[in-house]
Amino acid sequence: MCRNIRTLHNFAPAATDDEVRAAALQYVRKVSGSTAPSQANRAAFDHAVEEVTRITTELLDALVTTAPPRDREAEAAKARARNAKRFGTPTPVG
Repeated sequence: MCRNIRTLHNFAPAATDDEVRAAALQYVRKVSGSTAPSQANRAAFDHAVEEVTRITTELLDALVTTAPPRDREAEAAKARARNAKRFGTPTPVG
């Protein structure tokens, strides 16, 4: 469930609001143990997502580094290579 949470700091271009919210949603899903909360828990779940999004944005805005920004495409290519090594290359269907 948490595999979709990605490092958001020190990328060029910077993380978008949607990326921060997606990470917050995955975190709240993991912590709550629920991907789709009941109606009784919907308000608490949504509030938690908004608060985690807000504090994550504050954190990212406050972090400083002297390292050069990482390239999203290069990082994605590395991840694809790791996955291919770990799981093998997919076979074509049909």
